[in-house]
Amino acid sequence: MICNLCPRKCGAHRGKSDNIGGYCGMGTMPRVARAAPHYFEEPFISGVRGSGTVFFSGCSLGCIYCQNEEISHNKFGEDISVERLAHIFRELVDIGVHNINLVTPTHYSFAIKEALDIYRPPVPIIYNTSGYELAEVLCSLQDYIDVYLFDFKYMSGDNAFRYSNAKDYPEVAKSALLEAYRQKPECIIENGLIKSGVVIRHLLLPMATNDAINIFDFVNKNAPGAFFSIMSQYSPIGVAKYTSPIDRRVTKREYEKVLLHITESGFNNCFFQELSSADERFIPNFDLSGVKA
Repeated sequence: MICNLCPRKCGAHRGKSDNIGGYCGMGTMPRVARAAPHYFEEPFISGVRGSGTVFFSGCSLGCIYCQNEEISHNKFGEDISVERLAHIFRELVDIGVHNINLVTPTHYSFAIKEALDIYRPPVPIIYNTSGYELAEVLCSLQDYIDVYLFDFKYMSGDNAFRYSNAKDYPEVAKSALLEAYRQKPECIIENGLIKSGVVIRHLLLPMATNDAINIFDFVNKNAPGAFFSIMSQYSPIGVAKYTSPIDRRVTKREYEKVLLHITESGFNNCFFQELSSADERFIPNFDLSGVKA
């Protein structure tokens, strides 16, 4: 296939397991690094039995500080068929997860739809995205996705270019978020678990409090029925260890500045991650759990 699924529109030729000229580097067969319950999402996603996370390899964004660099940059994982992906969904449901959580799914959106046509789980389907999405691709997912778990990383084009080589990220993400919110304008929560809606995450970076505040203000104005989750877990990894100012963790002063702005706004649907979450122990172990038949 000639691929233009993500905003880079690189026109890559993607075979089953090869990729010529593409940014994500992935073929058309889904490559998965882990499929297992995950307990470190927001409380109404993880619940008590975990979120059924399926970690896809490759990424169309490629942030230099990615905490999942083993799979996003180094492309670790195993190629599987669409039929196997559908069976993984069933296996996760059978062990009792609260939802199916598709992590970094953009470049496999077509395969995900095919798998969901084979088996539609009786639990919510979560599209866990970097926010670097084409609105028209999200529109095509309307009948498949229940919850958009939407990272909104930058409102500064300069930061987006420096850290993710995507200067157009702010405008792309705003358009994509508006499409996701058009589909799911209300968060529906039953028995403490989310069933439908939009959850916007922002990972607070060092020296980027204005970016965080501007993103929150956009959400507050344009997606008032969504949930907003401010994440403080940033820890420098890989190239980021040698890139100022993101070669350190977020300070208490930076964290509290953003929290104060959010709390003073009157926006109630918020999650606040504690600063102690900035620990590499929370990074999943990509060991092919749940991938092989």
